[in-house]
Amino acid sequence: QVQLVESGGGLVQAGGSLSLSCAASGNIFSVNIMGWYRQAPGKQRELVAIFTSSSTPTYADSVKGRFTISRDNAKNTVVLQMTSLKPEDTAVYYCHAGIRSSSPYHLAYWGQGTQVTVSS
Repeated sequence: QVQLVESGGGLVQAGGSLSLSCAASGNIFSVNIMGWYRQAPGKQRELVAIFTSSSTPTYADSVKGRFTISRDNAKNTVVLQMTSLKPEDTAVYYCHAGIRSSSPYHLAYWGQGTQVTVSS
């Protein structure tokens, strides 16, 4: 079974920093995309930062210059470093990956979500 296990998150004051980590485990043949989404109360899930086929990550405009995503392909992990956090960054953050396991195709997997709360 493939799963994404997240760690990090929590409560921080505005202007502070947090780091989120995600590790893919299980019967993994390859991982193509890997990154983070978030969902605030009453809002749709939105992209935060992600690695796709390119080695250059894509960021949401709202986090550019404040968040940095990094990936370790050998370990199938991805880390989101968040700085200069704002109250509007408050959300449940989800790790997302496209993973090829027993299937010939890459399937979408999601982590269980981790809460990030930024107080003003």
